Amino acid sequence: MSDAVQSAPLTHSATLRRLLYEAMADLGVDPAQVYQVANQHRRFQSPPADGRLRHDDAPQFWLAADALFGDPDIGLHLGEVMRPRLLDEVGYLLLASRDLGEALASFLRFQHILSGGFVAQLRSEGERARLVIDLNYLGYSSLRQQMECLALLFTKLLGFITDDEFRLDGVEFRHARPARVSEHQRLFGLLPAFGCEHDALLFPAVLLKRPSRTANPDLHRLLWQHAETQLEALGGNDLVNRLRYLLGVRLGQADCSLQACAAELGFSAGGLQRILAAQGSNLRRVRESVQQVRAVELLRQGRAMREVARACGFSELSPFYRAFRRWYGMPPEAYRARLERA
Repeated sequence: MSDAVQSAPLTHSATLRRLLYEAMADLGVDPAQVYQVANQHRRFQSPPADGRLRHDDAPQFWLAADALFGDPDIGLHLGEVMRPRLLDEVGYLLLASRDLGEALASFLRFQHILSGGFVAQLRSEGERARLVIDLNYLGYSSLRQQMECLALLFTKLLGFITDDEFRLDGVEFRHARPARVSEHQRLFGLLPAFGCEHDALLFPAVLLKRPSRTANPDLHRLLWQHAETQLEALGGNDLVNRLRYLLGVRLGQADCSLQACAAELGFSAGGLQRILAAQGSNLRRVRESVQQVRAVELLRQGRAMREVARACGFSELSPFYRAFRRWYGMPPEAYRARLERA
């Protein structure tokens, strides 16, 4: 029988939620009322001063945001009024960094304190740098309103760190081009590219060496040590769980090879393999644990067998049947019948 592991839910800090509450208040709306409607009257409290929130609860708000506000560009307008205040150790690490390069290295190292769904990377492309700020959610492609808000927030934050010397060379979004782009042009100072591989900010690479006036090496070292401790304590956002999550996003949709997953997570294929081996695991075992859980979920929902197989990353039924028998000791039809009896 299977020993499939149901991964713990990814979490995010309350920092972005608190900034979002402030921005909604600045736009003259009641955040609590908006969240109540967006989440179909589920009971939500104001963001806690500390503590973690479930990562995959976020889409409910962002998917309903344009209808709730009556504004097709609400993500941009929330980002416009949002203030990049430093509310946690990651923010203070950025401020204490010696230059923008160290600030972004600090963000990348501790991005999963902010959210386990981040798959952010910094890429050097000659005279230009590309900061990928992808956020993934199970069952959803990139959320337009959230990413447009987040891109503006990051632009403001990078400007804050560089004493307003930061400038964009380009903005890329995974979502499709909206019908109206005049607000994008106004707020970013350029027209973003849409339908891209990643959500990303592009800027001159020379800015990475720009010294920070607020640099404090001793404070940076202390904050780094504290952030390492906090990151280690976030078991739900550890690498294996994030890999499970990434596979859950990509299965049946995109390449789930070692090379593809490693690149998405910011590792070399060999590096990811070594980390997994040190934890007594490998990509095949992690992928199969995700496939097993997904197969049972879809069988319980009554999905057609071909649909179940495709969603689990199998292009044909026969390898899916062989794998299912190996996992559960019976064909999927028999397992579904057992679920129905239970």
